[in-house]
Amino acid sequence: MLISLHELEQHRVDFQEEIGADVIDFGEDIHQVQPLRSSGHADLVEERQGRRERIQDIRVVGDFSTRLEMNCARCLEPILRDVTGDFDLLYRPRGADSGVKDRTVPHDEAEVSYYTGDGVLLEDVLREQVLLAMPLKAVCREDCRGLCPHCGRNLNIEQCNCSEPLREPRWSALKEIKDKLQS
Repeated sequence: MLISLHELEQHRVDFQEEIGADVIDFGEDIHQVQPLRSSGHADLVEERQGRRERIQDIRVVGDFSTRLEMNCARCLEPILRDVTGDFDLLYRPRGADSGVKDRTVPHDEAEVSYYTGDGVLLEDVLREQVLLAMPLKAVCREDCRGLCPHCGRNLNIEQCNCSEPLREPRWSALKEIKDKLQS
């Protein structure tokens, strides 16, 4: 759905969207298993820059929810996670801030993004917000034991028979000191 600058000049745009799986690309390791539901509105915010120039910013406010399948960061087994969130974003025309000398960005402008063309695609807004709301490293459970670094077996399912840990040659000097201290 295109949130059009032309339409925003006429009236506020309300949206209630349901986006099916495989419409938005979240990357290879993330799969949407339930529709992405979002509702909210978009407004045109006119801002003055200097005496004569006006900037037309697009403010998008809403919420979203979906369920994603991703891999556990430790054992690589697939897991399901509900991802929800709210957003209040401001989109400024690309190039509107060009020519402005280096300045400290005020706190209220820290969340400003830029748009080009006729407006903002809601799918792009939602993709960004879902990715930001996802956990950095999702695990299947807190006590997940992960994979054996030697044979690659899932230690949650079976114990491996690897008895000797891999030796890192850079640690050999410390191992010799440890062995001397234990003797």
